[in-house]
This record gives sequence, C-alpha cells and structure tokens, in this order.
Amino acid sequence: MLLDTASLYFRAYFGVPDSVRAPDGTPVNAVRGLLDFIARLVQDHRPDDLVACMDADWRPQWRVDLIPTYKAHRVAAETSEGVPDEEEVPDTLSPQVPVIEAVLDALGIARVGVSPYEADDVIGTLAGRAAGPVDIVTGDRDLYQLVDDARGVRVLYPLKGVGTLQVTDEEWLRGKYGVDGPGYVDLALLRGDPSDGLPGVPGIGEKTAAKLLDAYGDLAGIMAAVDDPASRLTPSQRKRLDEARDYVAVAPKVVRVAGDVPLPEFDAALPREPRDPAALEDLANRWGLGGSLQRLLLTLQA
Repeated sequence: MLLDTASLYFRAYFGVPDSVRAPDGTPVNAVRGLLDFIARLVQDHRPDDLVACMDADWRPQWRVDLIPTYKAHRVAAETSEGVPDEEEVPDTLSPQVPVIEAVLDALGIARVGVSPYEADDVIGTLAGRAAGPVDIVTGDRDLYQLVDDARGVRVLYPLKGVGTLQVTDEEWLRGKYGVDGPGYVDLALLRGDPSDGLPGVPGIGEKTAAKLLDAYGDLAGIMAAVDDPASRLTPSQRKRLDEARDYVAVAPKVVRVAGDVPLPEFDAALPREPRDPAALEDLANRWGLGGSLQRLLLTLQA
C-alpha cells in the first residue's frame, strides 16, 4: 500500500476540527486525522507493506522549465535556486508536518521522499517495481494513470474519510473516462487541470478529449489527425490542436509520473511494534495524540 501522504493529511486537516489540539494549544487535527486514516486503511486492507510517500519537492524545477505555470498559483514564496519554492498551505497545517514525519519514523512506517521529485513520482516508481498487487491511496486523480489490472495496481480514492473508498480499476476508468491508465495522461493534458496550473488545449474539455482519444487512439494519433486533411476533426478542433503544438510536445513529461526515481534503501514491511517506543511516547505526550495513536498501535499489533 502506497500513501500519497500530503493528499491524506490535507484531507485530514480539513476533515478534523482544529479544536483537536495538543496540551499547549497547538492544533494537531492533521496529525491525529492521518493516524486515524492509516489505522482504518490497515484494518480494512491488511497490507504486507506500507510506504508513506512524501513530496521532497512539491514543484520540481524540471516540470516548471517545461510548463512555467505548473502549480505557480500555489507558490507562497520563491526561494533561491536549487531550493523548492514554499507552497501556500494553511498556517496551522505547516507546523504539523514535522510532527507527522516524526511520528511515522518512531512507529517504523517507511517514509520516502526524494528531491527533486513529488510523492507521485515515488509512488510511480514503487508501483512499477512491485512484484505483487499495489493499492495506491490518494485524493489526486493524476495517479489514475498508474492503474493496471494486469499487474494488480489500483487506486483507492477517498470519498468520505478513508472508510468509503472508490476502488479505481480499468473497468471503472473506462466507464468514467473511456480510457485506461496510460490513456488518462493524454486525457488529463488535453483537458488541463487548473489545480496544477496545466492550461490544457483551449476548447478541448474532458468529453471532447475522451471522444478524440476514442477516435484516434492516443495523443500521437490525434496530432497525426491534425496533419491529415482527410481526418474527421472539426475545423475548430484542428485549429486549436495545431496552435497548441508547443504545449502538447512538453505536457506528457509534466503530467506523466516518473518511474525512475533513485530510491534510498528502506524497509517497507508493515511494523507490528514501534521502532522507537521512547520517542513515540514523548511525541504522544507532547502532542496529545491519545486515542488516535493507540488505535493505530492496536491495529498494527492485530
């Protein structure tokens, strides 16, 4: 099981009241919410391995170099060259992230992030290397591109907490979007995604993109149709796609998750006991993790 950790703690932050606080009054709603999420996921799915995948670089420069608008609207402050820009996040969430990392480490839950890559890229690399089935838990539809029934890779998309998950496999993808996992990359880049600063092809929405992919197979087939006077593209579609050639040429590398991240050595096995009980006790007392941590510990021991 691969966790898109930031996606989950953002959901926890907005789903758990900020009245959930540590003894010193610091909000810990994201910390406790994430622990509850993990406990429920382990209880319901009993994975052999669990990896909390992290954003070591939430806005990699190599993606920005290709599409400068990539996540630009989420930059809180620009930093010096070689240092990731600061992401705009709620004031009371940022201080909770180091606590989350410390708790995961003390528990012994593998936590992997590699610069200059996003958690999505770590997930893509791990999913590609996996010998057995993989469940990816994320609220980010971009990872639908990794769905692969033949290899047992599916996405569990939280609809309400993590108790109600949309199980995304190839059948679901084809029913919803008319594409398979790899086809979702082409659909996403044609449609665009304002939340990631991807402009898409003007005038080509999701339904039109799906129809074009159904007619011409993939992005390469669509662009070949632009150059084919006999193709059945409408004049406006042909014009818009032709004018978007520069974007279409670079967008696949931006949208497609990397599958070759140089990962460090780590133990992905789901821990039965905490790696550092003393550190975990200190964290529990300092941050008032209470029932959320106890539920997770009991679930890991079951």
